Amino acid sequence: VQLQASGGGLVQPGGSLRLSCVASGFTLDDYAIGWFHQVPGNEREGVSCISSTDGSTYYADSVMGRFAISRDNAKNTVYLQMDSLKPEDTAVYYCAATPNGRCSEYFDWYEYWGQGTQVTVSS
Repeated sequence: VQLQASGGGLVQPGGSLRLSCVASGFTLDDYAIGWFHQVPGNEREGVSCISSTDGSTYYADSVMGRFAISRDNAKNTVYLQMDSLKPEDTAVYYCAATPNGRCSEYFDWYEYWGQGTQVTVSS
C-alpha cells in the first residue's frame, strides 16, 4: 500500500496549484482520503478530506472557498485544487488514507501516508 503525493511548487500569491495523491496496491475509492499540511515546529493540520461512503467533504476554515478536493477513481487519484493561494498556505502537504469510509480532519484517523510535497507561496 503506497500513496504518492505530487504537484507542489513555488507560486505567487493569488496563484493556483493542483496536488495529486496516487495510490498503488489498493483501490483508492474504498478509502477516505485526507490532505494535511505541516510547517516546521507544528503538528500536521487537516486541510481537507473526502469520504468513500457518500463523497462528503471537509475543509478547514482557512481554505474554505479556495481549495477543492475531488476523486478520479479511474486514475486511482485524489486531487486537491488550491486557488487564491496565500503565503500562509506555505507548508509541506501530505495525503493520507483510511479504510474507514468516513473522513476526519485528525491525523491519527489515518493509517497510510504519502511523502510530502512542498508548497511555497511567495512573491
